[in-house]
Amino acid sequence: MRKVTGILLVILLVNVLIVGLAGCAPGAQPAPTATKAAAPAPTKAAAPAPKVESIVVSTWGGNWKDTLDREVSKRFTAETGIKVEYEVGGTVDRLAKARAAKGKPQVDITLTTTHMGRLYISDDLFEKLDLSKIPNSKDLFKEAVRSDYHLGVWSYVYTIVYRPDLIKENITSWADLWKPEFKGKIGLPDFDPSHIIVMSALLSGGNEFQWEKGQEKLKALKPNIAGFYATDAQSQDLLKTGNAPIEVMLSINAFHLKEQGVPVKIVDPKEKAVVGIDTVAIMKGIDPARREAAYKYINTMLDKDVQEKLAASFKCGVMNMKANLPPELKGQPGVLATPDDWKTKAYLIDDGQRAKMMSAWKEWFNREIVAK
Repeated sequence: MRKVTGILLVILLVNVLIVGLAGCAPGAQPAPTATKAAAPAPTKAAAPAPKVESIVVSTWGGNWKDTLDREVSKRFTAETGIKVEYEVGGTVDRLAKARAAKGKPQVDITLTTTHMGRLYISDDLFEKLDLSKIPNSKDLFKEAVRSDYHLGVWSYVYTIVYRPDLIKENITSWADLWKPEFKGKIGLPDFDPSHIIVMSALLSGGNEFQWEKGQEKLKALKPNIAGFYATDAQSQDLLKTGNAPIEVMLSINAFHLKEQGVPVKIVDPKEKAVVGIDTVAIMKGIDPARREAAYKYINTMLDKDVQEKLAASFKCGVMNMKANLPPELKGQPGVLATPDDWKTKAYLIDDGQRAKMMSAWKEWFNREIVAK
């Protein structure tokens, strides 16, 4: 009996060893678990993204809005199904509206000049941009990134423009404006005199931070001033009629006169022209769905092909380095299209200083130059 019991114990031990070795063998299947895995709890279906039917773009009126609508908004709407509405008005008026609506903006996107954009930023009206949502931003000139809040969309210059049929002497420099033979022949803007104030300072050894150095020189220009203008239309009329055959003028307006057959010459001054940049930004306080749509709109605006069409329409410089200018604009004064153009042809007034001094400059100019 003890012998039979011993045999049974040996058989049992062998079986235990076989089962144990089988569990350690390569490729062995894991033993099924004793309990069934708990089924995942049912989740609530994700809510569909809110549909954005339209966005509102704040911009200038006339040709600015019409060109924006034709070259940017139509493509944006075709790609997204989102319509574009507009708030149009002057630069200062639109800033006042944005301040009044702070926290509950009435528009989603604002176009304004780069230095006025600084006032929106200081008033906490712009959204900080996430450039990963604007893929075309990687192709921009470095001058286009004006801050973490606003991006340049096109450029132009304020420079000297004159009628060669009425002015026989060749003008090549800002300093030429002070020549006695140009007495009573020059037109200047009075709504924003920053261009001539800074140039007078530069010719006197200063700059926008030391603008006082140019005060006496600018006063010396008064005998040569024929008149002042407050709008683009007045600017063009002064040159077209010959009442001010020399003018400190927006290059875009000069190209427009050329298209109308008015003989004008745009100067590439040896001291550089004063560049202007118009910028785009997203208003702070809009809901997330509208913000996403706004990002898409800005990316469309900075697309290479769209930039080329904007340049052809406005006769302005592009901000996307990959964009090609129309042949008739290549090499033209005031049309910046390469890093070398920005380096050799453009003087860019510091945005912050210009925004800070804008009111003081205008007050001084009206008192010392316009009124006397």
